[in-house]
Amino acid sequence: MDYVENKLSLGEQREAALARTAQHVLTAWKEFDAARDHESLPSEALHQFLTTPLPRDGSDVLDVIDRAVAVLDSSLAQSRPRYFAFIGSAGLEVGALADLLAHSYDTNLAVDARAATELEWQAVSWLAQFIGFPAQTGTFTSGGTISNITALASAREAAIPGVREHGLDGRRPTLYCSVEAHYSITRAAEVLGIGSANVRAVAIDAQRRMRADALREQLRRDLTDRYTPVAIVATTGTTLTGAIDPIGQLADVAEEFGVWLHVDGAYGVPAAAVASRAQLFDGLDRAHSVTVDCHKWMFVPKACSAVLVRDGASLAKAFAHEEAYMPHAGGHYNAVDITLEYSRPFRALKLWMLFSTHGADAVREAIERNCLQAQMLFDWVQQRPLFETLRSRPQLSIVPFRAVVEGCPNINDHNDALCSAIQRDGRIYLSPATIDGGVWLRPCFTNFRTTSDDVAALLDVAEELGGVCRILHQ
Repeated sequence: MDYVENKLSLGEQREAALARTAQHVLTAWKEFDAARDHESLPSEALHQFLTTPLPRDGSDVLDVIDRAVAVLDSSLAQSRPRYFAFIGSAGLEVGALADLLAHSYDTNLAVDARAATELEWQAVSWLAQFIGFPAQTGTFTSGGTISNITALASAREAAIPGVREHGLDGRRPTLYCSVEAHYSITRAAEVLGIGSANVRAVAIDAQRRMRADALREQLRRDLTDRYTPVAIVATTGTTLTGAIDPIGQLADVAEEFGVWLHVDGAYGVPAAAVASRAQLFDGLDRAHSVTVDCHKWMFVPKACSAVLVRDGASLAKAFAHEEAYMPHAGGHYNAVDITLEYSRPFRALKLWMLFSTHGADAVREAIERNCLQAQMLFDWVQQRPLFETLRSRPQLSIVPFRAVVEGCPNINDHNDALCSAIQRDGRIYLSPATIDGGVWLRPCFTNFRTTSDDVAALLDVAEELGGVCRILHQ
């Protein structure tokens, strides 16, 4: 047989490519230990390179690695300690190593993958123990949206048995959530045939939590009008302000009406493991399902979300198929029986490596530190006449505040422009939020690298750039 050159192998360049990559990764990790003075912006040469057409022939892999790093280094990196904009991951080192290992072996977690499957079960169990939820089973997904859709598909099958086969058959399903629930709940309603018009946005209290009395009244009205309630969604850490819905009170309502209770804890539920926050999650063990994004406040790189359920059969009822090419062994469900996906990467490995390397207590301490930084910022804002906060203290690690300049004709325009000025300045990175019609700065602390000095810098930069009402917003 004639020899055919394998052009898709790195061959003799493997070691050099791995060494060059390792060098860049180590440099990045060291840089993440402290904030930069300014964020890097893409050069004109890089802009031009990123418009070149599809290459017919390849390039030297070392040059390609260097170009990839140039792109990454000129991009926004949530791993940096003064990135406060969105609820994101923090680029945990062992998580990055886990991704390298997982993608190198490219194990498929669709059906039984032997030891990798057992490790995933263990990771599910560890995560459930960490947050204090009695999960019988669970699965890892690409993000909170898919986790929520997965859980609510199970809730839909429980509320309308056979719906996956026969459709809604004239039923009018409804979902119930806070007016400040994440948009993924509406997306789930759209995907599952419930319809966004049938998502009931329930009123909130002064602490921006869903009101159980308003929920109860809405359920009564809908049952009178012959709707079919599918699920109540309690949010533990709203994206806007970090509010935690009263799970115990909502569980009482769910049990009273026989409705599935899902907890969207994508952002905030890891704080249930922290002593100072645990009481805010009373009733978590009574939920039917819980979503948690480990790539948010458990610091591992994207993508690593999970959905946990109290009844192991509930996911299978919504997703399992008997197919000749999908063997079932050992009396266990395959992952494909309990998820939306077939081909699945080994997402569980990075969470498993987090707990194995650092231990649960270190994770708790990092979450607690972020909560303390939020309280610190809230108190410091009170001491500066330029700024104001919301009335209630932060429940988790989001602290909306805004500049209120005396004589400023439009506070909202001023704060919108201030946020843009902060982003251009580059010393810190913030995003704005609209709360009750007003524009606020919305820092969020979800990075284990962030220090009290970084918190102080956030406020100093905001005061420096927003202390005077000027052409900034004209």
